[in-house]
Amino acid sequence: MGLCISFPSSSSHSKTGLHSHASTNNHSNGTEFSSSTVTATTNSSVERRSQFSEAASESAGGIMSYSGQILPSPSLHVYSFLDLTTATKNFKPDSMLGQGGFGKVYRGWIDAKTLAPSKAGSGMIVAVKRLNSESVQGFAEWRSEVNFLGMLSHPNLVKLLGYCREDKELLLVYEFMPKGSLENHLFRRSEPFPWDLRIKIVIGAARGLAFLHGLQREVIYRDFKASNILLDSNYDARLSDFGLAKLGPSHEKSHVTTRIMGTYGYAAPEYMATGHLYVKSDVYAFGVVLLEIMTGLRAHNPKRPNGQESLVDWLRPELSSKHKVKHIMDEGIKGQYSSKVAAEMGRITFSCIQPDPKNRPHMTEVLDALEHIQRINVAQDRSSTKPAVASSSQSSPSHYQYGYRAGGAGAERRRASPGRFGVGKAMVA
Repeated sequence: MGLCISFPSSSSHSKTGLHSHASTNNHSNGTEFSSSTVTATTNSSVERRSQFSEAASESAGGIMSYSGQILPSPSLHVYSFLDLTTATKNFKPDSMLGQGGFGKVYRGWIDAKTLAPSKAGSGMIVAVKRLNSESVQGFAEWRSEVNFLGMLSHPNLVKLLGYCREDKELLLVYEFMPKGSLENHLFRRSEPFPWDLRIKIVIGAARGLAFLHGLQREVIYRDFKASNILLDSNYDARLSDFGLAKLGPSHEKSHVTTRIMGTYGYAAPEYMATGHLYVKSDVYAFGVVLLEIMTGLRAHNPKRPNGQESLVDWLRPELSSKHKVKHIMDEGIKGQYSSKVAAEMGRITFSCIQPDPKNRPHMTEVLDALEHIQRINVAQDRSSTKPAVASSSQSSPSHYQYGYRAGGAGAERRRASPGRFGVGKAMVA
């Protein structure tokens, strides 16, 4: 259940409920919140001409920028509940990959060509998300996933393979991401996650977000955070969990007004204050993740000392100074980047988390800046005479590896603080 606090929203007469959900497998981070509940509709089938598909048809299924595509119609396999019971070994506990407010995520097996269910160990592994029957938000989020991921194709978006809707059962079938989430690697490993992989991953995530923002009718992701960035076997990033995604403003409007939903620490201030959602609200959340990869600290942690609970409020002043920014970098990756790289990261992060959305860059600008930073970092590595950093391809411990979530909040772990707090001084990250 968790603590619920309410405050009025200026955009409506409803209250905003702030919820902290337990996650038994700790596969999520942050505290999720929602302004109101959604009444589940009783449609007998998925709406093929959804709001998104109507907008998508304007692009006629053409190839989009950043190697992405809007499909002319959803290309998803429809499963029966029995199919997915077979694929997951009857949803046995030893098949579970993660758990949260939406429900549980299980490892399943399907035939690689036909996508039909197969016995464990035969075919290819998939991730099967099963709705918790007590989740009120579940149907709306399930339908949003089907509508968006059924129509969008991009190398940096997780691939939805199929779905099931049978009686009260709602399930989704995704490609399996063997390296788990960025959140798990940043905060749950026994050793610091290498800097070069941090940069590679956020570049992939930036490409996915730039694709969404570059569509003729922009898509606002609305829930960008480290736990929603999943990783394939090569640590290539895929954006996952489109349950809160919204179509951006149409015509000459600057924003859409909606219920306040998302995760503490990542949600943009204008959205929290008014319910007005801008495309650049995603840019703010992206900047928060950049700050997380720089510092190795979580976006929001109420256990930190007074004034340090919000990572952005605490460390934003340091980002504008190239002399100060090096002191907030994660002590565990010292020596893996140059002072120039740290300064450039501070600059782009500072621009992303500007309080006024008008002052934030477009994701294409952010992507260009990150690719430039990567080139600088690679050049430094080639010229460096320092010993090689621990293997970037090393997998995390098995209980941290998968990182699948279905909504909910994760636990914190203790780690060494950034350099400015003193080496070896323990603090809650």
